[in-house]
Amino acid sequence: MAVSANRLELLQIVDAVAREKSIDRSIVLASMEDAMQKAARSRYGQETEVRAEINPRTGEIRFSRLLLVVDQLENDATQITLADAQKKNPSAQIGDWIAESLPPFDYGRIPAQASKQVLVQKIREAERDKQYEVYKDRIGEIINGQVKRVEYGNVVVDLGGAGAGEAVVRRDELIPREMFRPGDRIRAYVYDVRREARGPQIFLSRTHPQFTARLFAQEVPEIYDGIVEVKSVARDPGSRAKIAVTSNDSSIDPVGACVGMRGSRVQAVVNELQGEKIDIIPWSPDAATFIVNALQPAEVMKVVLDEDSTRIEVVVPDDQLSLAIGRRGQNVRLASQLTGWDIDILTEAEESERRQKEFAERTSAFMEALDVDETVAQLLASEGFRSVEEIAYVEPREFAMIEGFDAETAAEIQARAQAHLARIEEEFDEQRKALGVSDDLKEIEGLTSQMLVKLGENGVKTLEDLADCASDDLVGWIDGDTAKPGYLSGFDVSRAQADGMILSARVRAGWIEAPEPDPEAPAEEGEGGV
Repeated sequence: MAVSANRLELLQIVDAVAREKSIDRSIVLASMEDAMQKAARSRYGQETEVRAEINPRTGEIRFSRLLLVVDQLENDATQITLADAQKKNPSAQIGDWIAESLPPFDYGRIPAQASKQVLVQKIREAERDKQYEVYKDRIGEIINGQVKRVEYGNVVVDLGGAGAGEAVVRRDELIPREMFRPGDRIRAYVYDVRREARGPQIFLSRTHPQFTARLFAQEVPEIYDGIVEVKSVARDPGSRAKIAVTSNDSSIDPVGACVGMRGSRVQAVVNELQGEKIDIIPWSPDAATFIVNALQPAEVMKVVLDEDSTRIEVVVPDDQLSLAIGRRGQNVRLASQLTGWDIDILTEAEESERRQKEFAERTSAFMEALDVDETVAQLLASEGFRSVEEIAYVEPREFAMIEGFDAETAAEIQARAQAHLARIEEEFDEQRKALGVSDDLKEIEGLTSQMLVKLGENGVKTLEDLADCASDDLVGWIDGDTAKPGYLSGFDVSRAQADGMILSARVRAGWIEAPEPDPEAPAEEGEGGV
């Protein structure tokens, strides 16, 4: 079958558009079919279900209309009776659709204009879909582009290539004091791609911590090959950055690999980041070692970790304090971001003064609570006892290890500690009763008399009151950047324990059935139960 000139021209147009827009040929054909259908509806009536088909090999165009097979004919433009339908297709049933060929027709000016608008719109949508599909998989990569324009400090980047579109570097994602003009080349990190009504929005950043990591991956072959790994990055864009690296090959120094011969590799990254100083830190699985490394160039004398709250106390020589903190707190802030730990820095003098103060406070508290002289109280404090509770419930053999304590003395001190705690408990119990807090609440595991007093002061006095609480009410919550305290804030009650207390109250109040215990999941230590 010979292909006529106009059909050949149609296929050439399809191929040219597909190449120019870098979209699939079948999508262009489908868009043309939609455009022709719109023009055909204006010729045969908008209610008519018209279908246009373009043969992808010959360019032949066929029009047909779809008719719904019905029992009772109401609209002959869209419906066909069962008897007429079975003349065309003997197997037709009510509810089926029958295709009926339509003769070709000449486009008028208005239908042609309408079909052109549909075609342009469909191709634009296909372009946007392709752009989104390409760039959504490039989040986390560095891309190059050319500055197209600068709008209110935001840099619009032409990504180049057919249908590549534009991206934007917002003003707050630019390194401070750097300026771009139309035509400049720019490298940036793709941190987000969103599908929006006006097309995919590609957001770039030059301040993102991972921008630094990706730049090192481009400059350091060992990182690209996976031999050296970037564990974390902290940045003060345009000023200073810290990057923690480790090596999976003991024969390769990760810091040396990143620095390069005469600093060539790190200098290439520094130049791209407008002179931002970069500290390359050896990563360590030991938190204390890693934090000491992160505080370089300051020298650290001692560290004390609190793993529960991911907080660490660092002691430095008196003359190293300003170096450890850095200008406007930059060094310690970056070290904290790099390691994920909150870092408190003390000088040796401050730490010694604080230890002496704590020792004196514990000594005084032991003298008052246990009715012992200063020498005994100091001995207990120097042995590491921090509270009367620790003394009351410590194993007797630990007392026997203290020089100067015999079994009789140890038993007497423990008895006094337990009596002191009992007196405190009795005082809180009296306060609880005065507040009208129900005795039933004493049966809830994990609740002490002191906690019950706090609950009573906040209006929680019965099982029903506690059952009606949420865990946020007991342990607090975060509202934006503000921490909102709960009724039991300060009592070292976890959210899981608070949930257990509330669950127990609901069971005891008859609100719910007690949950069946899971034999394969042992209860966590410290969780409230029924």
